[in-house]
Amino acid sequence: MMRAAVKMPGTCGELVQGTLDGVPFHVSCPIGVYSTVEIELAEGAGQLECPADSPKAWAALRAMLTRQGCHGLGGRMAISSALPRGKGMASSTADVGGAIYAAGRALGREVEPREAARLALEIEPSDGSLFPNIVLFDHRGGRLWENLGPCPPMEVVVLDFGGAVDTVAFNHCDLSALLRETEPQVAEALALVRQGLANGDPWLIGQGATLSALANQRILFKPQLAAVLEAAEEIDALGVNVAHSGTVLGVLLDARYHDAPEACAWLESRLAGLGFALFCPLVGGGPVTV
Repeated sequence: MMRAAVKMPGTCGELVQGTLDGVPFHVSCPIGVYSTVEIELAEGAGQLECPADSPKAWAALRAMLTRQGCHGLGGRMAISSALPRGKGMASSTADVGGAIYAAGRALGREVEPREAARLALEIEPSDGSLFPNIVLFDHRGGRLWENLGPCPPMEVVVLDFGGAVDTVAFNHCDLSALLRETEPQVAEALALVRQGLANGDPWLIGQGATLSALANQRILFKPQLAAVLEAAEEIDALGVNVAHSGTVLGVLLDARYHDAPEACAWLESRLAGLGFALFCPLVGGGPVTV
């Protein structure tokens, strides 16, 4: 029996998202909320038992085994996730990436992030949380990838006001004209976030994320954004970010100066209509051994 388990981070949307010269990209925003994938494989075991509600992870496991020439293996995959679906928190990427990385480790090899991303993109648009650190990534075609470095000490209060977005369907919408129009603001947002990560400056990251969130109002309008921005300013937060193709919003905090539990409680009392609020650290992407 070959066994492995990994956990993959979800996200609070993205720090920046848009297009660069027409090519879609985002800057990842991995958080310390995880999906854990456990895989057991054995020769001649027959069927692969997988959770019925995780068809994308099942497809990723089958694709990984096929790519490795392991057609005769059977076994089981179990997934335990703290990530809600349809919110823009990269729940599918966490499951799919977990299946790919865990299958590789069960087979005795370490899958490179670029290989994992290529395989994941064969299944659906995927998040840059597949990669270590914070990255710029073309989530549709994989044409762009840049390691922007580790995140400085930051936390985020993740806010959701209800609803869900089918990310796959959203990514098939033709938004090219609107995305071209927002490219100047997105480029400015990216420059701020890139500089903030290079200098370890959370304030610049927050400013860039806020600019991208505002630009995205033309793409996927969030009626609560103005209220969240006002509340964030009242607690001297770094800024806000959003799931550009999802429902969640984030209030970004400097972990050295802000009390995240206190900020979360205050925002819950201040903002009407919240479905949930949680606080967590920003982390690097990529698999974590369980």
